[in-house]
Amino acid sequence: MKRSPMPTEQETAQMIELGQAVIETEAAAVMALIPRLGAGFAQACHYLLHCRGRIVVIGMGKSGHIGNKLAATLASTGSPAFFVHPGEASHGDLGMITPDDVVLALSNSGETGELLVILPLLKRLGVPLIAMTGKAHSTLAKESEVHIDVSVDKEACPLGLAPTSSTTAALVMGDALAVALLQARGFTAKDFALSHPGGSLGRRLLLHVGDIMHSGEALPSVSQDASLHEALEVMSVKGLGMTAVVDQQGQLVGVYTDGDLRRTLNRPIDIHKMRVAEVMTKGCKQVPPEMLAAEALQMMEENKINGLLVVDGERRLVGAFNMHDLLRAGVM
Repeated sequence: MKRSPMPTEQETAQMIELGQAVIETEAAAVMALIPRLGAGFAQACHYLLHCRGRIVVIGMGKSGHIGNKLAATLASTGSPAFFVHPGEASHGDLGMITPDDVVLALSNSGETGELLVILPLLKRLGVPLIAMTGKAHSTLAKESEVHIDVSVDKEACPLGLAPTSSTTAALVMGDALAVALLQARGFTAKDFALSHPGGSLGRRLLLHVGDIMHSGEALPSVSQDASLHEALEVMSVKGLGMTAVVDQQGQLVGVYTDGDLRRTLNRPIDIHKMRVAEVMTKGCKQVPPEMLAAEALQMMEENKINGLLVVDGERRLVGAFNMHDLLRAGVM
């Protein structure tokens, strides 16, 4: 396979300089948005917050890509939303919009043909229209109930053609709307997790110890009268690196772990005669099944232990788990 020639020092410096110029231009465009956030922004938030239906985001081309992302952000932060392609809207998809909805339209020019075509139909439905454009005197801006100015002085593209600063400004303004609504709704991390059950945050906030623990036949447990040999057999078969030690009522009295075994082997003992209760760790850490798995992980890390036993309200043993179980569950 042919290798590309390495850039010269001059080429490297030039590329870095061009990249920095793009970031500086777009950063300036974003900062220019701050003083524009006033009554119009608050009014847009009011419409979106009190929307009885869904927030319908529309936009063509690059504005459409930004709109698609904005709809996804809104939906995942407590504001039901979906994206409609304006080209498809005039060919049947307009039926997805109801009088209870609010439409958020993105267009840098404010004169996008596909958007203007459907404006009379939106008016007939009585749907509030929020426009996000770079031209305050454009048709879309004038026809809207609320206009949000996302104009930029210049695009980061040296030709002034490719949407760069303008799409970044629209993206940031969209995030500002979504986060303002999130705060106004009192949306919490747990609410976020409920809409992201497959993500790492969802698992950390929704998964409980009872969901990952070993129980029943898979639970390593011996009586306090068992020999050390019996305890080691159970540890070997169950594969959790520990076994619980319980009394006749099934209440937890201790634990015997791989670490305890290493300490025990430093003494002259007969594993067939010694009772596990003589060498177990008493007062071991234990958790209820309803504890969040993420909280159990924190406890394990703070105490430098690799496993935990799970007990009910009467200290009866109901489960056990270790770091590998947390790892498999995606909590770590």
